[in-house]
Amino acid sequence: MDVQLRHADTHQLAEISPLVAAYHACEQIPSNASARESAIAQLLGDRQLGGLWLVTVDDKTAGYIALCRGFSLEFNGFDAFIDEFFLLPEFRGRGVGKIVLAEIKRLAAALGINALHLEVARDNQPARNLYASAGFQARDKYLLMSLPVNQQPASNNIEDSNQ
Repeated sequence: MDVQLRHADTHQLAEISPLVAAYHACEQIPSNASARESAIAQLLGDRQLGGLWLVTVDDKTAGYIALCRGFSLEFNGFDAFIDEFFLLPEFRGRGVGKIVLAEIKRLAAALGINALHLEVARDNQPARNLYASAGFQARDKYLLMSLPVNQQPASNNIEDSNQ
């Protein structure tokens, strides 16, 4: 099994957009095509923000992983969130995720990132197991809290991932 990460650019927006829509539908993240594509294009167009990598398995698109860069005093410099990591169902449970996480850790280190963070649904035990096996540890002392700023609240309607 040949697993590769290909750093995506704006030319791959049409390939990436349906994958992100499928992830948002799977995770029941309120989303609309216009806002989603705008955010993807912004990430793809500015490498200072991080990046998005398409995951391929034996030359077939299997999913994507998005890394969004930040800065942390606690971690002494740049950090990043694995903002989204999605594999199509037929590629799950085959060791692909573990390979992708090892490679994204290597890429993050090469980019000068000192720490990686991610969110995972509390009830998604397979994903939690994967992240733990890759070395991620829960920081139970902390609760991630979010406040949208300067944006319209997302609709409660989740679009069909085929739109």
